[in-house]
Amino acid sequence: MSRTTSSNDAGRETVIKVRDLVVGFGDKIIMNGLNLDVFRGEVLGFVGGSGMGKSVLMRTILGLVPKRAGKIEVFGRDLDTLTEAEEHAVHRRFGVMFQQGALFSGLTVKQNVQAPMREYLDISQRLMDELALLKIELVGLRPDAADKFPSELSGGMIKRAALARALALDPDLVFLDEPTSGLDPIGAADFDELIQTLQHTLGLTVFMVTHDLDSLYAICDRIAALADRKVIAAGPMETMLASEHPWLRAYFHGKRGRMISPPQASAG
Repeated sequence: MSRTTSSNDAGRETVIKVRDLVVGFGDKIIMNGLNLDVFRGEVLGFVGGSGMGKSVLMRTILGLVPKRAGKIEVFGRDLDTLTEAEEHAVHRRFGVMFQQGALFSGLTVKQNVQAPMREYLDISQRLMDELALLKIELVGLRPDAADKFPSELSGGMIKRAALARALALDPDLVFLDEPTSGLDPIGAADFDELIQTLQHTLGLTVFMVTHDLDSLYAICDRIAALADRKVIAAGPMETMLASEHPWLRAYFHGKRGRMISPPQASAG
């Protein structure tokens, strides 16, 4: 049985706690007895092979996919025991960036960013406009991007607009689903830097589904790996590199893995 925590994690505040989770579709079991902890203030990179269920886990925590068994706690609350009002309050503390941005095509960037505000906040249109522009500039977009539609944006701009929407409600916990997918290496590195800067500046906890080795090395405090329907290892990059599990060895020591090396500290 793999451990998802270590002695170094003792005493840390657990923001997401998943225990004995079972999720399936029809006769296909996606996760069976999965355990996972996400600690406050960290960037957790969640990795796994294609079709193993990385995004399914994220959607299950968000309540978009039903579970068959197990317990999910967020901010110390068992999600199964919440009233509708309590669930609304918990979700108010989430920010979510789905794959490929998932912007509403018929809304401008500003209107997309305002969508969560309209659902959760009772504020004036003028204040919503001011807050939306603040979030748009926070993610590095020019103010004139606010009135553009998604079809008028580049891939990198779509990612930033989607991140601005995820930050619309000043969340404590941000879910990112393949945030650098489809970006060129320079764009991906810039986006990684943006995530790290925002995480440090805003004190965010980040749950990031990714397959990007560069992102894992650059910004993730810990990594959790999904295989065999469970989290087979969780810890810093050193834990991943030291594992003898066949999937982890293939992932981190394969041809692409050997091309990546941890950033070196500058001399002096």
